[in-house]
Amino acid sequence: MLAAAAAWPLARAWAASPPESLRALPISTLAPGAALPPWLEPYTFEDRPQRTEFALVRDAGRTVLRARAHASTAGLVRRLSVDPNALPLLEWDWKVMNLLERSDLATRAGDDFPARLYVTFDVPLEQFNPVQRIFLALARAIWGDALPLAALCYVWDREAPAGTIAPNAYTDRVRMVVAESGPARLGRWLRMQRNLVEDYRRAFGGDDAAFADQPVPLVSSIILSSDTDNTGEDAEAFFGDVTLRAR
Repeated sequence: MLAAAAAWPLARAWAASPPESLRALPISTLAPGAALPPWLEPYTFEDRPQRTEFALVRDAGRTVLRARAHASTAGLVRRLSVDPNALPLLEWDWKVMNLLERSDLATRAGDDFPARLYVTFDVPLEQFNPVQRIFLALARAIWGDALPLAALCYVWDREAPAGTIAPNAYTDRVRMVVAESGPARLGRWLRMQRNLVEDYRRAFGGDDAAFADQPVPLVSSIILSSDTDNTGEDAEAFFGDVTLRAR
């Protein structure tokens, strides 16, 4: 019910008048030291008891979200319903303090990153072939209807070039997008911007010309995460506001 209540004002405002921008995660409006708001839902794994620690702190004159991972994993989810075809530009601020020595985009053992930003999409089952539908329907029966059927995961990687898009080591329904790479800009605030429509089509459509003409499904959530459960390392990262904008 809390999730529905948190998403409803966004949906109602969207229906009334599509905006030029939408601050999907208004972290800077929160108070440092306060409890996390209901619209930032914790996302955890039962088989991974070590949880990443999140806190609202003051940095660079504003409230930001600090994530500290110690051989741990967890995320915070903002559920919403937004048309990325109208607001395709994803913009966010982050600051990463260190990279992971054993992080590896291509392997499960290395599937850890100091900072992740997921965007999930509400893909209709009808868009999949019959075999895929069976497996996806089974997955939703186990994990619930909220299980996303497609997601882009923006990361700060150790060495893969910025702009790299690759399947996640665990599932091809998640595509990894390297938004920043290497140590050169560690420890400073960066404002990132990506085109969700272009990234989604590159990630899931490849060179399929017909796919390029299809509208991108609605964005169903944004997830912030920092995880080091596979590598056993430590990481610290900070997140600012996340905004969706028109072209």
